[in-house]
Amino acid sequence: MSHSQRVKNEGEQPQPVQSPAKPGEANRIPFDQRITCTIDEACEVTGLGRTKLYELIGAQHLVTATIGRRRLVSVSSLLALLETNMSK
Repeated sequence: MSHSQRVKNEGEQPQPVQSPAKPGEANRIPFDQRITCTIDEACEVTGLGRTKLYELIGAQHLVTATIGRRRLVSVSSLLALLETNMSK
């Protein structure tokens, strides 16, 4: 460990400096509390394929937003769709 990575306290052993959390690590928001997710994340949590998700988007069963070239799925619309279909 280099000298610049340690914090010295009087009479104590040097302690490593904690680096800020990297994106995607600690402080991760639980899925159901997120506002949006990517198509890949929606596929992963639902077990549906990309083609089926795009069919649901086209049929306006899922709310999405396109920002630049990235399409984000509204998590609340995804959860609502799943709740509706699971209660049948």
